Order: sequence, then structure tokens, then C-alpha cells
Amino acid sequence: MSDKEMKEVYPACRVEERKVCPSHPGGILKRQYLDELHITISDFAAGIDVSRKAVSSIVNERKSVTPEMALRFAAALKTTPQFWINLQSNYDLWKAAHKDPTFLEKISKIAAVW
Repeated sequence: MSDKEMKEVYPACRVEERKVCPSHPGGILKRQYLDELHITISDFAAGIDVSRKAVSSIVNERKSVTPEMALRFAAALKTTPQFWINLQSNYDLWKAAHKDPTFLEKISKIAAVW
């Protein structure tokens, strides 16, 4: 599939082309899990054996979801660790691409050798 075809099938598939920042995984955790299940941050933190501060920092978007925390979230919420890592990765990539998008223009393109 050509780049043009890819863009038609998957609009804004490149993170730097997306206009809206993906949700931080902490926001997803809060809105789609804790709020929906009526679980407090304190109770959830106790349930996954971490401090309230650790969960609060993620929910309030001050900290990232680490692989270890992704494993804990997945075990408690019947999701996968990859789900949480993907959310974090999408968020981080968008932030990096939009912090100073001009830095990408300075990168030399290298053709594939295989």
C-alpha cells in the first residue's frame, strides 16, 4: 500500500498529523474504569498494592504508566498490559511530535537498504 493509499485508509495515522492529543492513560483509567466502577483512587491503589500517590499521579497526568504499572492495571481490570503501554506510547509520541514539530524537518532521510 502506498503512502497516499495509507493516508486515505488511515487518515492521520502518523502521530504528527493528528490534530488532537490522545488521552493520557490516567484519564482513561479515571473515566472508563474508576468512575464507571465507583472505585476510589485509594481503594484501587490498595487493590494493586501501590501507594495512593502513585495512582493519583497517573490519574492526574503527572506521571506515565510504566510497564510494571501496566501489568498491575491489566491484572486488576482484566485488560492487557499492552493496552496501557499503547495508550502511554500514543500520548508520549503526540506530545513529542507537537512540542517542536520543526525538529523533524532537520532530520536527513535515509533510504532503506534491504
